[in-house]
Amino acid sequence: MTATTGTLEATTKLTALDRCDRCGAQAYIRAELLSGGVLLFCNHHGRDVEAKLRPQTASWIDESDRIS
Repeated sequence: MTATTGTLEATTKLTALDRCDRCGAQAYIRAELLSGGVLLFCNHHGRDVEAKLRPQTASWIDESDRIS
């Protein structure tokens, strides 16, 4: 399921070059913060921080449905 909110375009795709800010694995979640920063997370770490971080985001793009 791809969930997109805020101003980032749904066509912005994460690639294999995008890495999780916590562990370095491939990123599947992109969080654009209200303060202007962008954080990238693997599926595991994205789920781990989502509840706390999501209220602070302008957009949350979840491409974890691409994991096979």
